[in-house]
Amino acid sequence: MLLPFTLILFTLQFTTSMNTGKPGCLTKCGEVTVPYPFGIQKGCSIDDSFELTCDTTSNPRKLFLNTSQNIEIYSINISGSDMKVSNSVAYNCYNKSGDIATDEDFTQIQYNLQNTPFTFSQKNKFTVIGCDDFAIIEGKSRVNFSGSCVGICSKKSDVRNGECSGIGCCQTPIPKGVKSYVAGVSSFNNRTDVKSFNPCSIAFLGDTESFRFRGAPDLFINYTDVVRRNSVVPMVIDWEIGGNGGCAQATECKGNSFCNDTGMGGYNCICNQGYEGNPYLDPGCIDINECLDKQKYPCYGDCINTEGSYGCTCKPGYTGNGTIPDNCRLNVISGGSKFPAKVFSLALVFGSLAILSGITGIFLAIRKRKLIKLRKTFFEKNGGLFLQQKLNAPEATYAVTLFTTEELQKATDNYSEELIVGRGGYGLVYKGILPDKRVVAIKKSILVDGTQAEQFIHEVSIITQVIHRNVVKLLGCCLEEKVPVLVYEFISNNTLFYHLHHRSGGMSWLSWENRLRVAAEAASALAYLHSQATMPIIHRDVKSANILLDENYTAKISDFGASRLVPLDHDQVTTLVQGTLGYLDPEYFHTSQLTDKSDVYSFGMVLAELITGKKTISADRTNHEKHLATYFVKSMKENRLLQILEPQLLREGTLEQLQTVAELVKRCLNLLGEDRPTMREVAMELEGLRKFTTHPWFPQQTPEKSRSLTLEVEQYDLYDVSLIPYSSNEY
Repeated sequence: MLLPFTLILFTLQFTTSMNTGKPGCLTKCGEVTVPYPFGIQKGCSIDDSFELTCDTTSNPRKLFLNTSQNIEIYSINISGSDMKVSNSVAYNCYNKSGDIATDEDFTQIQYNLQNTPFTFSQKNKFTVIGCDDFAIIEGKSRVNFSGSCVGICSKKSDVRNGECSGIGCCQTPIPKGVKSYVAGVSSFNNRTDVKSFNPCSIAFLGDTESFRFRGAPDLFINYTDVVRRNSVVPMVIDWEIGGNGGCAQATECKGNSFCNDTGMGGYNCICNQGYEGNPYLDPGCIDINECLDKQKYPCYGDCINTEGSYGCTCKPGYTGNGTIPDNCRLNVISGGSKFPAKVFSLALVFGSLAILSGITGIFLAIRKRKLIKLRKTFFEKNGGLFLQQKLNAPEATYAVTLFTTEELQKATDNYSEELIVGRGGYGLVYKGILPDKRVVAIKKSILVDGTQAEQFIHEVSIITQVIHRNVVKLLGCCLEEKVPVLVYEFISNNTLFYHLHHRSGGMSWLSWENRLRVAAEAASALAYLHSQATMPIIHRDVKSANILLDENYTAKISDFGASRLVPLDHDQVTTLVQGTLGYLDPEYFHTSQLTDKSDVYSFGMVLAELITGKKTISADRTNHEKHLATYFVKSMKENRLLQILEPQLLREGTLEQLQTVAELVKRCLNLLGEDRPTMREVAMELEGLRKFTTHPWFPQQTPEKSRSLTLEVEQYDLYDVSLIPYSSNEY
């Protein structure tokens, strides 16, 4: 009896071992197992792209990706189609005198997996550690992407162990299918106020399961510690077979496995439930004997292994569920005739079903009652009763639709991910269709503090009264959920940021005349919010991503998630600093004093984007040119305006027009808010310039003047530095 069992067990272990790689191929490099479709010898991998390099000169031996970059592999996971690899960090360190502590520049890292079957996994997050730092990551997946993180704190006691939410530590996810990225880190103020307890900035893309922010100890590391800990947190890299057609072209999945389409052109093979092994090699995946692992597959009776599963029954003479401890009980009807036993069994089954149905009905009724009560609680907590009072008041001059949870769930197919049209720091935006066929944008907003519910409702009622052709209309809200949901009119033609930086061929409609029009429309809307609304509204997050374009390319200011209402007798309000890096008013950032001039600064950055075609911050640019505001003002002072303008505008606008707008940008970007113009002045100047440009009596350029401008452009084209001092590969 023992000998056959031993032979079967040996055969199973032998088959599993042989199932790792092709016959005659090495499947170990140091401590790392190298399973097929990978290989470390010619002809041992599925193709050349899966061939890895084993460094035999190191002790122990080390495994590397066969790329130009020195990426070491720590482990390969066949079932998860991923691997853990070595990592690098971007960092800068300052000494006690405030000087950079290193001779070389380590503030930027970059990885490139283009033309390989590998991508950076979403199991990674981009992380920055520091108290005076901002970091940027830009890369390419199926579309270009960019992200940023800010680490701020003034003293070590502010930092909490395990929390990575912006105080000393910040994390942001990456999209699926990232093939390459560039990441950089920089200090706001050369660590002047924090170098005593945080001398170094660190930024990296790393596996979230391997990293846990330890709080203060992670801030106190110096230059030596950074170098020593360079690869403490590994990266996770996904891989796929093929690259065009997905499972439609799959030929590699062997027995007892299925093809999983990655959604990026390739596929992976995965063992069926109840099987394990290598799905890329014959005979494929092998049945798991669940009866040998009672901890993972519990059985307290007789266990019977079946193909792909297992059965567990109570021992003879007992009834019950053998997978539950102490559930098998002595069968009271043993012996006697078969007929009474059958009758008893049927009665037991139908009785159990009746009891179960009754319990289920009671449970569903209780659950429904609790749900109704919970929605009522949320409605009251979010200020619903206060809003109803305002709507029913005789002096009410506005209409706010109060939507129910069921209405919005039906409109968004229960908040389907396929209907997400926007993601931001203040929530998710879904496209929805109401019963009356209106298409709307439904935004799950930030949590509302119960103590501020009345203020929230007051602001909703004010914003509902904003009626301007260039402001997205707020239609209503739903207060029956933990997170209040806002309903806006739907704007169909994406954002100005998208058309400037991402849309292929998107510049075709962005002529000089259209850019002036969009700028004038956005400025008009902001001026209205500042000075003509029932109560002045400071937007607080003006950026090109918050300027939507409708089907006629008309500009619409959106996203009032960060807005603040300002009483008429107050010029400024002290608030927690909110906004977007690159557009944030430096005076507001340092003083926390919010004024309408903060919006003016942010709009100045949008104008700079419009006439240069460049992003406000880019890790791919040099240190002096990373921030567009600094670069723009410096170029103006050095009389190099034509070098940074979008070349298309040099052909369409006159030098006087371009110089006028550039001077307006410069005034908006003044470091002192009191020296900036008001939004009303900005709007009037842009509208005047626009009308003056398109007026039928406006004198057109003579051929001589046109030729002189062309010659001047051509002369700049002869410079060693191109008109756009950015690589064509800018993310």
